[in-house]
Amino acid sequence: MALFRKKNKKSSCCCTGSCDTESMTKAEKAKTEGASVKVLGIGCAKCNQLEAATKAALEQLGMDTAIDHVSDFAQIAAYGVMTTPALVVDGKVVSYGKVLKTDEVVKILQKVRG
Repeated sequence: MALFRKKNKKSSCCCTGSCDTESMTKAEKAKTEGASVKVLGIGCAKCNQLEAATKAALEQLGMDTAIDHVSDFAQIAAYGVMTTPALVVDGKVVSYGKVLKTDEVVKILQKVRG
């Protein structure tokens, strides 16, 4: 039966084969780097709002941490995130798919970083 025939799998890449080995390796390396705060998103208004709330939260807590804004789809997919904006603290996705308020980001940072 045609329903049970094996299909040729072209690529196991998250973006249907438009990534090469080098970009995927770079995405995995960026994911596992040390202490950091990252906003994942393509640069839309919601992503920018999350970045602003995160900056305000870091200032409120007195943390001198730079925020990286990741807009490369391969790097975003390496975190397993399919809905942006997302917030990553120390390599772990702590929120995705919504814009957090400053006080929500403060609570998350206090919980994650102690």
